[in-house]
Amino acid sequence: MLSNDVSAAPCEALLLTPKARVIAPVVVVRREPDDFLLLTEPGLGEAVRSTLLRARFAAKVEIEPEQHRSVIVFGSGGEGIPNADYGEPAAELLDADLEPTLADDELERLRIEAARPIWGKEIDDSILPAEAGLDETHVSFTKGCYPGQEPIARLHYRGQPNRRLRVLEVEDARPGDEIFLGERAVGRVTSAVPGRALAYIRREVSDDAVLQIGGAEARLHLPSPRP
Repeated sequence: MLSNDVSAAPCEALLLTPKARVIAPVVVVRREPDDFLLLTEPGLGEAVRSTLLRARFAAKVEIEPEQHRSVIVFGSGGEGIPNADYGEPAAELLDADLEPTLADDELERLRIEAARPIWGKEIDDSILPAEAGLDETHVSFTKGCYPGQEPIARLHYRGQPNRRLRVLEVEDARPGDEIFLGERAVGRVTSAVPGRALAYIRREVSDDAVLQIGGAEARLHLPSPRP
């Protein structure tokens, strides 16, 4: 049912429709040989549960909701579930008695600069996983069949998405702003903080293009080369 190989859990995966539209992103954690925990975004738990229940083949499979509080701890070598949402080594701890030390806007900046999509902003039931780069992080191309596998594999091996999720350098932008190259609309902002934005941009836009968002100049933010 999931897009990734759960034998490699903990891992990220997608629950998809047969047309490869996203029902929910999940993180798969294997607590016991026959006990898996699927972590998803607030509000999506029932969608995950009902989708899995409709596809259940074995009567002995139990699917029950749980609620957990998660905290992200930065640094390598610690316990917890590996988390790559912020561009730095981090782990997600469940139900830990820890208080946040970073503000929400600081975390949002890290996420945007890491070009990591989240549900409700970059991910919904209208996007294709490859547009958001999820085929690189949430999909196995060697595992068995799952709903949505055929269109994902076809796009991966025979084509490419018409747009990609990119980081922009821009003084000020808001989610929903259209992005223009000259007089042509070439994208849409999905998340923004002062100085940076995340947006879907048409693939043919070159890395050095000068774009416009609401009259302000914007450029694609290119990651620094690794030493």
